[in-house]
Amino acid sequence: MSKVKYYYDSETLSYRKIKRKKSRVFKYILGFVASSALFGLLFMFLATLYIESPKEKALKRELSNMQLQFDLLNKKMDEAEIVLANIEDRDNNIYRLYFEANPIPEEQRKAGFGGINRYKAFEGFDNSKLIIESNKRIDILQKQIVVQSKSLDEIKVLAEEKEKFLATIPAIQPVTNEDLTRMASGFGMRTDPFTKARKKHWGMDFTAPRGTPVYATGDGVVERADSNSSGYGKHIRINHGYGYMSLYAHLYKYNIKKNQKVKRGDLIGFVGSTGRSEAPHLHYEIFKDGTRINPINFYYGSLTAEEFSKLLGRASLENQSLD
Repeated sequence: MSKVKYYYDSETLSYRKIKRKKSRVFKYILGFVASSALFGLLFMFLATLYIESPKEKALKRELSNMQLQFDLLNKKMDEAEIVLANIEDRDNNIYRLYFEANPIPEEQRKAGFGGINRYKAFEGFDNSKLIIESNKRIDILQKQIVVQSKSLDEIKVLAEEKEKFLATIPAIQPVTNEDLTRMASGFGMRTDPFTKARKKHWGMDFTAPRGTPVYATGDGVVERADSNSSGYGKHIRINHGYGYMSLYAHLYKYNIKKNQKVKRGDLIGFVGSTGRSEAPHLHYEIFKDGTRINPINFYYGSLTAEEFSKLLGRASLENQSLD
């Protein structure tokens, strides 16, 4: 129950009851409500500035953790870029150089992405720059890995091809040193044993007794094993691929037949003196793309440095050939 209030009336010299007007009461109530609302809003504003809600605290912790994860991600990308740069360097300067392949240009390895903005969805946030830069680095790193992966696939194919090439190219002496009497004549201008005139000797003559084993100098397929070529007598031609062919002439007999596949070191025939020959020996030639080349350059697979040096000295003597 509200208290009744009085005031002293000096004219009547008596106390009179104070009567409140309804409009004034309404103003009082309205003023109280407005001031309360204003105070509440002020309190809420100050609270948002200085007091964190549990949700805000959780979001701040999440944001802080995200920034930490981004920092760790960038450190890992730094390490990955260092490792990848090392692989790229070895790829360009060792692997591709060894297999005679062109290095991959730096601009191709580290090229960015043109066209539309790939990172538009990451714009407009407080940490947009961090997110965009991290995504760019990941995309470029992924592209570099793809380029390097394709390069290593190519190197693998080149290595397999190189291994095949090294197995097929003529690389050993067709007559072993144990069976060899001497190296009679080399590639170049020599005296013909029949006409005594100087003419080009297109191969190397290995003097050995009749029946001495003759070996294939590289992997290949026997293209000919006959005596239908003038001067060579019984001879064998092996196609090694890559434009290389080896010829073994003046044989006593064959140990293979036409179209047979042979491996380096296989016994293919025996030394003889058939055809245009002065004495038992093996006349050996190598062709590259149809042109005769000096066989002295193809003995890396069977001779020591000392043996090769001696062979080179004998082959360079301008003596008389045996065919």
